[in-house]
Amino acid sequence: MKTLESKEVGIDIETYSGKDIDAGVYAYAEDPDFEILLVAYTVDGSEVKCFMPSGFKDEDEQMRLFEDGIEYDGSEDEFIELLRDPAVIKTAYNANFERTCLAKYYGVECPPEEWRCTAVLAATVGLPRSLKDVGEALGLPSDQQKLATGKRLIDYFCKPCKPTKSNGNRCRNMPHHDPAKWKLFVEYNKQDVVSEQAILNKLRKYRPNDTEQALWATDQRINDRGIRIDVPFVEGILENDHKRTDALIEEARELTGLENPNSPTQLKAWFRDNGAASLSSELNKDTIEWALKSDLYPERIKKVLRIRQSLGKISIKKYEAMINSVCEDGRVRGMTRFYGANRTGRWSGQIVQLQNLPQNHIEDLDLARQLVADRDFDTLELLFGDTAQVLSELVRTAFIPADGCKFIVTDFSAIEARVIAWVAGEDWRLKVFKDGGDIYCESASKMFKVPVVKHGINGHLRQQGKVAELALGYGGGEGAIKSMDKGGVIPPKDIPGIISSWRSASPNIVRMWSKYEKAAAYVIENHEKVKVGKVQFRYMGGNLFIKLPSGRSICYYGAKLSGVNGWGKRDIEYHGVNQTTRKWETTKTYGGKLTENVIQAIARDCLAVKLMEAERRGYKVVAHVHDEMIIEAPKDLDMNEVDALMAEPIEWAEGLPLIGGTYECEYYKKD
Repeated sequence: MKTLESKEVGIDIETYSGKDIDAGVYAYAEDPDFEILLVAYTVDGSEVKCFMPSGFKDEDEQMRLFEDGIEYDGSEDEFIELLRDPAVIKTAYNANFERTCLAKYYGVECPPEEWRCTAVLAATVGLPRSLKDVGEALGLPSDQQKLATGKRLIDYFCKPCKPTKSNGNRCRNMPHHDPAKWKLFVEYNKQDVVSEQAILNKLRKYRPNDTEQALWATDQRINDRGIRIDVPFVEGILENDHKRTDALIEEARELTGLENPNSPTQLKAWFRDNGAASLSSELNKDTIEWALKSDLYPERIKKVLRIRQSLGKISIKKYEAMINSVCEDGRVRGMTRFYGANRTGRWSGQIVQLQNLPQNHIEDLDLARQLVADRDFDTLELLFGDTAQVLSELVRTAFIPADGCKFIVTDFSAIEARVIAWVAGEDWRLKVFKDGGDIYCESASKMFKVPVVKHGINGHLRQQGKVAELALGYGGGEGAIKSMDKGGVIPPKDIPGIISSWRSASPNIVRMWSKYEKAAAYVIENHEKVKVGKVQFRYMGGNLFIKLPSGRSICYYGAKLSGVNGWGKRDIEYHGVNQTTRKWETTKTYGGKLTENVIQAIARDCLAVKLMEAERRGYKVVAHVHDEMIIEAPKDLDMNEVDALMAEPIEWAEGLPLIGGTYECEYYKKD
């Protein structure tokens, strides 16, 4: 049991809503049918208690269930008193859910400063995000693990059900419809708290430092604030899309004779039967683009492919997500996930997924937006071409500031290139940034031993310098060059020379890869601390930690050395979530990858400093994407103030040359 002056209460709730949780907890909790079904809690690790909120069912119903052997041993009055007490620390697994739902249901303030998130704690040491997976990864005993019956019970009690004759045409299952299931549900709710407490006790010593905890609270307030959606604008797009989709499907029916030409199974069979067998196995974006450029297929086949391509535009899904998740005041909330990327600690996106919005290249965005607002899609297509592509590029512009405000958008310029130069001590690179030079030109000049000026002498080499910069900083080779060189600016025969020249020009970065790998291996084997430049490697509790200049550490859980690899060195392994399969498994790392993690983590910490400072100065951050902040600002706020903020030195990053790129707009866009 913890010994603290203030109390700590662990919380887990079960809820019902007519809105799917995929819309985000804020819209979920605003649904008219939203209510809390059960609350389980523990105070300072004492026995877990549970109660049914008094607003859920009347007293007679609760008494009847009690007589059926379901005992509620918790006190709603005690719990609300704990919830209201600012001296009580509240913990939960994915605390944003509990905090938001409890605030909505009970009408109480739930300041994030009073909460701690155990899911974030798990993520900071590289563990999976889900409660079930963390329990398994930690090897908790069965009596401390999440119950496997949960999904079935949640589907039964927490979601609307389909009305049938057998269930009396009801749309919702209540406790009295199946008391036996409800009894299991009470046990499930309490067991979640048991599991969460076991995880917290295992990981408590790794809890984030005060700065990271304050950053999480800032993140919660930004998510609480949300960003406004131009609802009529989006509704017009969706209305047009429904009409367009119906027309395209009807056209595809006439071309193919299929009942449902939008079905991949039916469409693949049709391609096979109509002389396009190569399209019958895989029908994805890349395959369609290749086939449309190919001379192998007749126009009829290509016409069907173009229809398929138009029907598959992901931008419409983003518009649908906006409308599905928008709250009563026209804002979408909760789109960023704190510590979404294990180890680097970067945020990930959810709901509308700001992290992968299409870029806008339309020259006259104002006109395109106005035509959409007027629902004049015929003129839009006449002036701008393929409507699906235009709407894809307009996704960003659906985010708008509050009335009387504007957006100020600011980001770091070439942040990873600056950080890697600073960490590695590559002085010529630092000088380029301090002098306001172009790193792509300077890199090309170093590689090719000639002056390179953007739009000037040898300017054509700048793009090769850019590809090299983006591909090679973390130990990448030929594969990385080819992957990054979308425009094919580097001839294949020149790639080995480009790699060699870039590495020769940046010897400190190359040496850093090796230093990091050797330090990690040494620390894992000898359990000693090793400082390498601006970071420190250490081993604790079976895990490898790299302490960053900010004071935060990134973690490689269960790090160890395995057998000798092809380079005569022992592999560095750790347990992590495979980003492709999403499974918890053993992963290998190496010097270049360690460098990438460190640089991206430091870049994340730089943005974190600016986010917190922006909020401290009263700027209202409504969203952030990668290294960019979107601020909802009064019309009279000078954007140069924000620009200056981005360039201010960071206390723990002396000598790191930062600069922002800042602009203002009436709707979100790329400048």
